[in-house]
Amino acid sequence: MAKTTLPNTPGRQAAQKRYNAKPEQLKRRAERNKSRRLAVKMGLVKKGDGKDIDHKNGRTSDNSKGNIRVRSKSANRSDNRRS
Repeated sequence: MAKTTLPNTPGRQAAQKRYNAKPEQLKRRAERNKSRRLAVKMGLVKKGDGKDIDHKNGRTSDNSKGNIRVRSKSANRSDNRRS
């Protein structure tokens, strides 16, 4: 049986912190945050509404109006598991 790291162990948390600090991950997070800010500005979502911003083509760098849509968290996260 392969040894796995549990989600809330100190070792897993340290590894996740290192991963999230990588430049490419910082850039991707900034792109996702930007799309959320644009959706708030357009009046599509509000703070704390429990909705996600979905990128239809899967590229978080493409924040064009035709590529983003508002979805529930459960619908967005279950759909995007395939890609």
